[in-house]
Amino acid sequence: MDIAQLVQQVISQKLGQEVDGDTVSQALSALSGDGEGFSVSSLVSKFSSFDGLDDVLGSWLGDGENAPIDADTIMNIFDGAQISEFASKLGLDQGSAASLLSQAVPDIVDKSSSGGELLDSIGGIEGAMGMLKKLF
Repeated sequence: MDIAQLVQQVISQKLGQEVDGDTVSQALSALSGDGEGFSVSSLVSKFSSFDGLDDVLGSWLGDGENAPIDADTIMNIFDGAQISEFASKLGLDQGSAASLLSQAVPDIVDKSSSGGELLDSIGGIEGAMGMLKKLF
């Protein structure tokens, strides 16, 4: 399964309804804020730049249990316009969108990091080491 299908599956599961891939892709692109579109590696990078999330992010990247993240933290990581556009694409209000992201992001990062797909997308071991240096 490729990353796009994985993300679509996780978002659909968390919403409790099937959402097509284009809608999910458009919604997630709203979160990038740079016009470059969505990627799991850019998502990990965004989370790694916030203080206090080192252990949380590490749990998602590891093979153990995923630490939770709350909707308020999601609202602090992404600006209001990004959350609003993400919500609009999925037909949600901002609070529901932030709650959805707080449930979906840990699963997306966790499932993307299993089997090396995420490692490949961030530049292999050297890319991971660069991200880890940012964390510590």
